[in-house]
Amino acid sequence: MALRGVRVLELAGLAPAPLCGQILADFGAQVVRVDRFSRPAMTADVQGRGKRSLALDLKQPRGAETLTRLCLRADVLIEPFRPGVMENLNLGPDVLLKNNPKLIYARLTGFGSSGAYSKMAGHDINYLAVSGVLSRLGRKDENPYAPVNLLADFAGGGVMCALGIIIALYERTKSGKGQVIDASMVEGAAYLSSFLWKSQNLGLWNRPRGENLLDSGAPFYETYETSDGKFMAVGAIEPQFYKQLISGLGLDSHKLPDQYDFSGWPEMKKKFADLFSKKTQAEWCGIFDNTDACVTPVLSFDDVALHPHNKQRGAFLKNDQEEISPRPSPLLSRTPATPSSKRDPFIGEHTEEILLDYGFSKEEIAQLKSLKVIESNKPKANL
Repeated sequence: MALRGVRVLELAGLAPAPLCGQILADFGAQVVRVDRFSRPAMTADVQGRGKRSLALDLKQPRGAETLTRLCLRADVLIEPFRPGVMENLNLGPDVLLKNNPKLIYARLTGFGSSGAYSKMAGHDINYLAVSGVLSRLGRKDENPYAPVNLLADFAGGGVMCALGIIIALYERTKSGKGQVIDASMVEGAAYLSSFLWKSQNLGLWNRPRGENLLDSGAPFYETYETSDGKFMAVGAIEPQFYKQLISGLGLDSHKLPDQYDFSGWPEMKKKFADLFSKKTQAEWCGIFDNTDACVTPVLSFDDVALHPHNKQRGAFLKNDQEEISPRPSPLLSRTPATPSSKRDPFIGEHTEEILLDYGFSKEEIAQLKSLKVIESNKPKANL
């Protein structure tokens, strides 16, 4: 795989950092999740695919020393804490890069490593708010609405951090040097919205929230409920696609307002909603599949892996616990991702083998264990 041989240490955190580590693992990196001690050995990280777990107490001096030594053989460290936490443990980038100048130290935070909000707690909705993006999301006459925690946590945080790591790894092939990545979820979400910023003068966003082309204002860019309680997604923006939408709905375009007549949009939405409510989702798929009307079913998690298109693409996979999840993306023609099919690791499941891999002796491991600096949680066999 493309990242074969890259050694990554991921300090355990919530949501975005685990996704960043999973992306790297899916494409071949050897990712070690450095976990805190926990009883039982389960973890809130559900993105542990392909990772191994080392349970290490960083608050003990010997624990910090152990991580410092691990970083000597690592290519990447993913750190998800608030600014100052690692420095207080004597594990900041100044220390670790001095010991290993080739280390890529990725700091993934909500508000960034500096600034007025940098040490404040927050979640996706807060980062999305400060990025400016949240002000654009929501329906007419409603409050701004955050679409679960995909935009700031995962796209602006986890994915952007992984991109930064890949860029730094590529640059290192030329300079031989590592560097610090300051990945802010606020700035990552803002960067994702570059199109919104650059298109302001095109007339796409000059109306109040919920009344524009792409924010649920247009009748031809909306979701509609079907007679069986399911939904269809409509995205017929271009005139040639809109024409096929109108035809599929059985309407006469000559008797309708112009597609871009804003004043006619509310009435058209009601008309479309009434028509879609008269047939099942499957019936609408029979009408619109294999057309350019830009009308597709809104698939539930129960249905998405079974849909013919996704099935033909192999877009979803199962692990050895029969859990379904999306296949890594994008597809690479020569060095595709081959994700692990094993269950996610328990906390401390691989502690001893990881330390051996990183050059610790059995005697050193035994001493660290006796001092309760490390913890090992080997799963018991089911007899």
